Amino acid sequence: MIRTILLALFSFIVLPTMAQDLEDLLDKEVGPQTDYTSATFKTTRVVNFHSVEQMKAGQLDFRINHRFGKVNSGSYEFWGLDQSTIKLSLEMGVTDWLMLGMGRSSYQKTYDGFYKVRLFRQSSGARNFPVSINYFSSIHYNSLKWDNPNQTNYLSSRFAYTHELMIARKMNERISLQLAPMVMHRNLVPTAVEPNNLWATSIGGRVKLTNRFALNVEYCYVLRPLTQRTDITYTNPLSFGVDIETGGHVFQLFVSNSIGNSENHLIGETTGKWSKGDIHFGFNISRVFSVYRNK
Repeated sequence: MIRTILLALFSFIVLPTMAQDLEDLLDKEVGPQTDYTSATFKTTRVVNFHSVEQMKAGQLDFRINHRFGKVNSGSYEFWGLDQSTIKLSLEMGVTDWLMLGMGRSSYQKTYDGFYKVRLFRQSSGARNFPVSINYFSSIHYNSLKWDNPNQTNYLSSRFAYTHELMIARKMNERISLQLAPMVMHRNLVPTAVEPNNLWATSIGGRVKLTNRFALNVEYCYVLRPLTQRTDITYTNPLSFGVDIETGGHVFQLFVSNSIGNSENHLIGETTGKWSKGDIHFGFNISRVFSVYRNK
């Protein structure tokens, strides 16, 4: 009986005290920890534009981006399904903070390449930082045949460039928001009154409904000088989509008033109007492969 009582006292008094002393000792040795936010968005895209998510070092993302024609094209075009554009791309995490990518789109036969750098990550604990910040830069090459091959045409006229700063915050486990100011430069524009530089800001959001399903929305406001407007009525791209994760695949299904699937097309060439039914259905498929392990 005495042994039982002593063992009980030891278990309830001595052991918790020893455990607390050990925990305090570990805290002193290891120091306070920093908890970094993860999975602000499901993939590297909100819908059309990039998100702050990046591929981890050694991971390769093979992406298929598909856009159909306008829904208001009618039954003859099967409500846009008879028309389509497609983009194939490879995107890889070189390090956990640097991502590179390249792709080719059937729209204007465009080749593009980009790099994305993680500058800051949202974190709490020892290091408290309220948002994630990434820098993105891309180059686009239009390989369509010249409209007038008899005149002097310059190779540099085929290029366009974009620069973007993405600022995102994961508000909680379900809601994420992103703000991304950007600028695009075109070496050659369709008419003399159109500006070579276009400034824009995209706003994106994600609502996570389940572990494998989320709703996304994305809007980009493009600043166009009133004195330089053309006969073409440009609009701002607005897109709604869903993310569906199935193992190693992530499917993004969406509707948008833009047929473009690269930054230069989205910012500079969107003409569709939601009010008139100029809506394109599209999807993105992402398949991730492990090329090497990050040591």
